[in-house]
Amino acid sequence: MPIPGNLLTTAMAVMPHTNVDKALETALSLDIPFWPQLPNYSYYEDMYVQAAEHFPGILLDMDKRTVRFSMDKFISEFEEVMAHFDDPDYFDISPVYSSVYHRFLGMDLSGRPAIRGQLEGPVSFGFNILDQDKRPLLFDDNVRPFMFEFMAKRINIQLEKLKQKNGNAFMFIDEPGMQFIFSALSGYSDQKAKQDLDEFFSRIEGPKGIHLCGNPDWDFLLNLDMDILSLDVHSNADIFGLSVNSIKKFLDRGGTLVWGIIPTGFQAFGKENLGLLAFRLETLWKALDKKGIPMDQILEQGLISPATCCLVNEDGYKTVEKAFQVTKALSESLREKYKLN
Repeated sequence: MPIPGNLLTTAMAVMPHTNVDKALETALSLDIPFWPQLPNYSYYEDMYVQAAEHFPGILLDMDKRTVRFSMDKFISEFEEVMAHFDDPDYFDISPVYSSVYHRFLGMDLSGRPAIRGQLEGPVSFGFNILDQDKRPLLFDDNVRPFMFEFMAKRINIQLEKLKQKNGNAFMFIDEPGMQFIFSALSGYSDQKAKQDLDEFFSRIEGPKGIHLCGNPDWDFLLNLDMDILSLDVHSNADIFGLSVNSIKKFLDRGGTLVWGIIPTGFQAFGKENLGLLAFRLETLWKALDKKGIPMDQILEQGLISPATCCLVNEDGYKTVEKAFQVTKALSESLREKYKLN
């Protein structure tokens, strides 16, 4: 089934809450809910820690809240991981690594237009997890291919579990580090990234796509084999809007864009209101329409979300919850204006 659009609402998963019930209530307040990732509640709920479960060679320090990698440990654990390679439960997120995920799976989600899961992507994981020599895992030619295969398998297992709860389930591959590919200092070229990501996406069941809050090469991203792209358009509208040809190709092949327009940071949120946010979005949409991307297509293949995750605000989780409320209000206003079902 296609991912629903018509400016329904969803959000990225990382939330500042320390109360699981409250976080789930907030996630379920949107049209397309998700299971929250709550690193302030438990370090096991951190997106990098969850992605690292059962990855051979991982050194997890719960007290220092660090995830590292050891090649010696990788070698000693590799055989055991391969022995479980056809065991779905081994590659799913366990209750220890996310009680929230399992609470979500225990709910009746069949009446929703869709539901969503997520896992940290291999590029960001590889950039952020350092080995015994403090070198990013992404640069290890021996480990990197296995890492991409391992993450693809974990994404597929989670998507299968979610589809049992709702046939319109889809996955975000969270890639906050994706923008670093395009730095001259990254040491991981965009050509190599394209090769790795093409193979990675070929292994993944759909619907699937990328969520990121940064500013990568949008033409590169929009031409990957994915069904949905979630972005911070509040910060990146002008630059994103330059990639007209790639946006058109992405939409023409059935892609969905998640327009992250509502800021979740305390200061930025205080400077916005519903009218300004609607004006920002519609200005971009009208500019794209004039350049050959029909407004009807933008609306039909679009979702509305907050712009970014935010774990640190001076008012705790309150601004994030307000941003979710404004997300719903903006969606309702625009859906009424454009007479969307």
